[in-house]
Amino acid sequence: MKITVGQDKCCGAGTCVLLAPDVFDQRDEDGIVVLLDEAPPAELHSLVHEAASVCPAAAIAVSS
Repeated sequence: MKITVGQDKCCGAGTCVLLAPDVFDQRDEDGIVVLLDEAPPAELHSLVHEAASVCPAAAIAVSS
C-alpha cells in the first residue's frame, strides 16, 4: 500500500486523523493533513482505506 495526500485539496475535516492517527496528522496552523507514514503496516490498511473513502475533499489516494 502507498498513500498520497493532496494538501491543496484538504479541507481540514480531520476524519483521517481520528481513524488512523498513526498514519495521518494535521498541521497546527490550518488543520491541513500531514502524512506520517506513506506505507503503513498491513494492520492499518483497512483504516486507511476507510479514511480515504470518507474524506470529504477526496484528498487521500491509496494504491497497492
